[in-house]
Amino acid sequence: MRAEPFVVDIDSQALADLSRRLEQVRWPADFANEDWRYGTNASYLKDLVDYWRQHYDWRRHERAMNVYPHFRTVIDGVPIHFIHQRSRAPKAIPLVLTHGWPWTYWDFNKVIGPLADPEAYGGNAADAFDVIVPSLPGFGFSSPLTTPGISFTRTADLWLALMNEVLGYPRFGAHGSDFGLVVTEQLGHRYAEQMIGVHVQGASPLDFFSGGAALASDYAPEDAERVARNAHFARSETGYMALQTTKPQTISYALHDSPVGLCAWILEKRRAWSDCGGDVEKRFSKDDLLTTVMLYWLTETYGTSARFYYESAHQLWQPSHARTPVIEAPTGVVLFAKDIIGMPRRWAERYCKLQRWTSVPHGGHFGAMEQPEILIHELREFFRPLRTA
Repeated sequence: MRAEPFVVDIDSQALADLSRRLEQVRWPADFANEDWRYGTNASYLKDLVDYWRQHYDWRRHERAMNVYPHFRTVIDGVPIHFIHQRSRAPKAIPLVLTHGWPWTYWDFNKVIGPLADPEAYGGNAADAFDVIVPSLPGFGFSSPLTTPGISFTRTADLWLALMNEVLGYPRFGAHGSDFGLVVTEQLGHRYAEQMIGVHVQGASPLDFFSGGAALASDYAPEDAERVARNAHFARSETGYMALQTTKPQTISYALHDSPVGLCAWILEKRRAWSDCGGDVEKRFSKDDLLTTVMLYWLTETYGTSARFYYESAHQLWQPSHARTPVIEAPTGVVLFAKDIIGMPRRWAERYCKLQRWTSVPHGGHFGAMEQPEILIHELREFFRPLRTA
């Protein structure tokens, strides 16, 4: 299998069509919603859309993306886009970074350079990585996806083929968040011998969609806030998941047709799931928010990204072995205090070959964008002893 160079270059007609749609929005009424209790607040959304129309410059962000070497390949009929930033260091560890929803590959843009070229950012060349950042199948430029059945477990198989067969790395490291978390854990479970180590933001059972969870005895007194956050997420933040795991195609007609609808859908999660205290621009600039929306809009991939939930929920995880721990590859975990959900350390010690656990008193679900310096530090520290293992 071969990978072909790829340049991010959106057709001007797509940008003109977007401009027309933004000029012709039909706004719904919104009242008694200053605290966003009913969902995305209209006043903030209107301001953001006005900025989108008047000031946002896609071409500037496109140029920033093209600073990195992009490629596309096809594995088992599935198109895969990825950045491959090689390090100049001779013993760099190949490291695949996997995003989730509503993320894109670009959520890792702040960590690519420091991981690949530590010296340029005040670090040590001995901590260098060859950085590979794919777009999940059916997300962004890993499109168009026309193959059904691509779940997080299938994606782990695709990543193995990408790293081994396309890029020629017999062993590699992995990090992931959100869906990338379980893709990474599956690599550490099924393909442990080919993994140098797996590092995840948060911790989640691979059988999450079939009800996997920690035991009550796994929670220590210091986990009380985590228990409360898990309960809040289950009670108040899973409506999107119910829809996307059951009827993703139905909502896709609306969000594929309306850029403002798509923006509202993604924006609400960026605000609710980040450590922003209700002010989303404490963590993401308007350009950050809109670039995420643009990567879904311009690639026409909301529908296939939503189907990733359906496929993962309808192909329940099956273990590849009955040994313990479930994840046999060396495992590191970073847990940000305001992340949406996470298992306790006692569970991780039983479930994983746990070698590093770091609990950070701030930061939310979008760690690579919210706290890139911490993530960079954690990846360097976790993989450092594994370089000579």
